[in-house]
Amino acid sequence: MVDEFLLLSREKRNYNGECMVRILILLLSSALFAVGQSSNELPSAPSAVLKERNQATQSSPAPAASGQPASPAATQSAAPSNADSQSNTNNSTQTSPAQVNNTSASASNSSAKEKAQAPAGRTADEAATTIRTVVNEVNLVFTVTDKHGRFIRDLKVADINLLDDNKPPAKVEDFRSETDLPLRVGLLVDASNSIRDRFTFEQQAAIEFLSQIIRPRKDFGFVLGFDTTPEITQDFTSDADRLAKGVRALRPGGGTALYDALYGACRDKLLKYQEKTPLTTRRASISLSDGEDNQSRVTREEAIEMAQRADTIVYTISTNVSGTKTRGDRVLERIAEATGGRAFFPFKIEDVANAFSEVQEELRSQYAISYKPADFAADGRFRSIQISAANKKYKVRARKGYFAPKGEIAKASGQ
Repeated sequence: MVDEFLLLSREKRNYNGECMVRILILLLSSALFAVGQSSNELPSAPSAVLKERNQATQSSPAPAASGQPASPAATQSAAPSNADSQSNTNNSTQTSPAQVNNTSASASNSSAKEKAQAPAGRTADEAATTIRTVVNEVNLVFTVTDKHGRFIRDLKVADINLLDDNKPPAKVEDFRSETDLPLRVGLLVDASNSIRDRFTFEQQAAIEFLSQIIRPRKDFGFVLGFDTTPEITQDFTSDADRLAKGVRALRPGGGTALYDALYGACRDKLLKYQEKTPLTTRRASISLSDGEDNQSRVTREEAIEMAQRADTIVYTISTNVSGTKTRGDRVLERIAEATGGRAFFPFKIEDVANAFSEVQEELRSQYAISYKPADFAADGRFRSIQISAANKKYKVRARKGYFAPKGEIAKASGQ
């Protein structure tokens, strides 16, 4: 009996000892785990959770209104476009935890939707200040000469008779002699095989013209050579040396696509040229060619229409020195007359330089009038212009008309 009692007591002590060992092992393991846990794995404080949620809201693209993932275009539009929009985004994230939990998703959707509706590169504030207006002021540049071709430079507005769409203007806003107005000039040089034998002289005459007409930091010009296709060898610049380099880069060869060259120069360069500051300028194109087009995809009248839309006066200098008026000469005459320019027909190749000098003098001897037409309608149709001098001995040259803008033109306030 005593032996059995001692045996049971020994087994109980062994059991208790094993339990204590297990408990100690568990406690030691927990302590070691706690010591080994890195600070980065500790639970985040509420402020850290809020910060992470706000960062996720800012960095993730806003979902589309339909519940589908936003398209790349919408994501790009929703991104802030300047410092002001970034500041607004940062301010919007400084909310309480309760507001984040309940309204962060809806606020993000609403903000992204508003920004996506605004045009790319503009803030929502700018979009809100956009107004729409119809542009109904016409700027017309014209030249007046006497019967001997001498320029008349002292006329007043009362000395001019003007009809727009067969009606006198509702109001004349401005009238001045523009002898110093900045120029935007495109030089178009025929580089086809038909003028190969006289090409070098024409290049030199063109370089001399550009060096005299382009004033540094005030006037800008570009050089475009054309045969079968047009090629710009020098973009807009006021650097005469760069323009000269562009002319020297031209090489003759191929057919003649005069209409395509004029159309492209007016549409892609003169019409789209953006001034850095609001500025009234004159746009002119000087085309040096024989006028014998045989490769263009657009017609002569389409090229003329584009020049009129770009408010560009076209001067043409014929390279035909045969002594007889050709079909190409008549083409050059038609283009110049329709745009308010002038066609020159040198008797010999050396006279090309004289023609350039006359173009230069005319560009410095013009008038500019700004007026509002009577019964103006933004219907996109062509409106004729008739202008003459009260003195019947004077001759007035100007474009034959213009195309009214179609519909409403968006115009942001302050621009």
